[in-house]
Amino acid sequence: MALPDTIRTEDERQYYETTDQIQLKPGWLQGEGQPLPVMEPYLWRWAEVEPLVLKSGELVTPDRDVERRTLRLATPGLDRGTTHTITAALQLLLPGECAPAHRHTPTAIRWILKGKGAYTTVEGDKCWMEPGDLILTPSWTWHDHANEGDGPMIWLDGLDVPLVRYLRANFYEAYPEDQQPIVGVAESERKFASGALRPAWESPSVDYSPLWHYKWDKTYEALQRLAEVDASPFDDVAMEFSDPVTGGPVLRSMTCWAQMIRPGIRTRAHRQTSCAVYQVYQGEGYSVIDGQRFDWSEGDFFVVPPWVWHEHANEGSDGAVLFSIQDIPVLKDLSLYREEPYEENAGHQPITSIFRG
Repeated sequence: MALPDTIRTEDERQYYETTDQIQLKPGWLQGEGQPLPVMEPYLWRWAEVEPLVLKSGELVTPDRDVERRTLRLATPGLDRGTTHTITAALQLLLPGECAPAHRHTPTAIRWILKGKGAYTTVEGDKCWMEPGDLILTPSWTWHDHANEGDGPMIWLDGLDVPLVRYLRANFYEAYPEDQQPIVGVAESERKFASGALRPAWESPSVDYSPLWHYKWDKTYEALQRLAEVDASPFDDVAMEFSDPVTGGPVLRSMTCWAQMIRPGIRTRAHRQTSCAVYQVYQGEGYSVIDGQRFDWSEGDFFVVPPWVWHEHANEGSDGAVLFSIQDIPVLKDLSLYREEPYEENAGHQPITSIFRG
């Protein structure tokens, strides 16, 4: 421990040296107030990422030794994870490959980016994967992936691994076979994706969404319909994927959003105790994060740390669609979620630098 600058006597010096030797830390020396970020905002460009994702297919195979062929978005300032609570990674599955079945206590989501002909099986339910689809693999559910198509499949994985590891609750189990038996196709979608309607005789007892496949066409339609009537000053046309039974977030530790930044819109800045990993699904624009401008285009990824000012803008003629993974639910459950608007300059930060990568 570094000794405080306020030491006035030798007796004080000896006191602090002794507490340090026996692993006692004086609480009055620890700063309090606002949370200090341990991670930096960052942006990954799809033009640089995609070739390396495809190249990984020549280096490793998803078998029982490798399990998953992934490349993690490694944010500067963190040893593990993309944020302090979320790990985001790109996964590649080539034609004819199977990523073997397993389950683990960390919760995961799959945001499909490119390809066709592959599927994820969750608890026996076969979910065909198409770009723009969101697929959930909740904690301790069996899941595997297979590609029956003729081209590569790429998606974004999002897991709460850093949080689960910090809580010392990280468990894993391999399924006895490479693939679990398929007992149905799109069952959760057919039962629970009908908007405000659900099976009258079922009362799901699980603490996660019984719907684990959210299709892109319905997501995009919902964004367009909302854009006709309302929008947020901070996030523009933003929608949260929800549990069809509770109406709450799809998972206990993470929530997923789809938002449209309309042409000509620059949102007001705000900050939250939560963090977010974004993927630019369509269009182009920029975000100002803690005074730094991050220009993004289709396919890019960027991360917003907790408690930093951020805003989004679209100067083009077409709408931009962002997908994000956020840790808001766990903070709300602990009564730690806080949000604050930027009050100066009509809600817009001064741009002090531009991210170059």
